[in-house]
Amino acid sequence: MKLFDEFKEFAVKGSVIDLAVGVIIGAAFGKIVSSLVEDVVMPPIGYVIKGIDFSSLAYTLGEGPDAAQIKYGQFINNLIHFLIVAFVIFIVVKQFNKLKKKPQELPPSTKKCIYCKEPINIDATRCKFCTGEQSAGAAA
Repeated sequence: MKLFDEFKEFAVKGSVIDLAVGVIIGAAFGKIVSSLVEDVVMPPIGYVIKGIDFSSLAYTLGEGPDAAQIKYGQFINNLIHFLIVAFVIFIVVKQFNKLKKKPQELPPSTKKCIYCKEPINIDATRCKFCTGEQSAGAAA
């Protein structure tokens, strides 16, 4: 029974649940990005480059049916696809970040003493460190 209790404690920890939710949302987001790239971005690119396909490019090592091939053309296709997906993700994340609420900047609650430069309360008339008298507009 101890093993079950340990597993239950592990499974209900907040970080495990957060990770599971992140993986599920990440998988769904991946499908959205893949669809965006394949269905929206790639057709115009394919039209512009007139269907150039590097996948048939290969370097053959040896001769005969046992010859090995280095398929660098497929690598080039995958690299181009990766760069397009990475760029689309960059643009999407950048747009999501614009939608986030920016934290409101609070007015400063401290100022520097005009004599010893130690931080003191903005409303203080004397410095608690050097006891120097502060003027009203001495916020720095």
